[in-house]
Amino acid sequence: MGVNRPPRTVLPTPVPRWCPLLAAACLLAAAAWAWPAVASERLSGEALVQALRRGGYVIYFRHAATDWSQEDRVGGPGDWTSCDGQRMRQLSAAGRETARRVGAAMRRLGVPVGRVRSSEYCRAAETARLLAVGTVMTTRDLMNMRVAELVGGRAAVVARARRVLSTPPAAGTNTVLVAHGNLMRAATGSYAGEGGAGVFAVTPQGLTLVAELSPQDWQALAERHGRDPASG
Repeated sequence: MGVNRPPRTVLPTPVPRWCPLLAAACLLAAAAWAWPAVASERLSGEALVQALRRGGYVIYFRHAATDWSQEDRVGGPGDWTSCDGQRMRQLSAAGRETARRVGAAMRRLGVPVGRVRSSEYCRAAETARLLAVGTVMTTRDLMNMRVAELVGGRAAVVARARRVLSTPPAAGTNTVLVAHGNLMRAATGSYAGEGGAGVFAVTPQGLTLVAELSPQDWQALAERHGRDPASG
């Protein structure tokens, strides 16, 4: 004869306290990295020049060529502002000349520039000044990803950069940003060599990459489509 046993109570498996925190962290990380520039038809040649002359674009430059025999020695926040080659990597002589030539090409092309924002790193700020296309304002909203943990973490650095990138330029002007290649890749999915630039349109769907330009590309555009300086 069988024995009647009370039904066994199955208790739910306890959820560790860190699970919701991990899920939130994963969502934050996904938001930080999954925001590449929206694919679109690229512009080049005269079409690109005419578009830039009308304004409405964000031109993100990576700082010009640097002296790779130097090393960044960052011990704490603000060290990156040093223009001492013994403490931080600086522009090389070739990089400085490149920045001047790119700026001259932009002026010859008649590219109107409103805001000019730069990373606090000396090599970025110097590049922005040598472009000579507008008054430079440095900001921690454009930071090297290598020091992200000193300024709020990687997700915060990317979020701040995207906020700057997605700010529409003033009517009839373009915004110039000068910062770092690793931030450009993290914030937009695009990447440029030293002195290179990405040209972005700000749209309701996000950033639209319309052109990628090397320093040589700027000079070629100026030679083909630039205005004669003698004509005023």
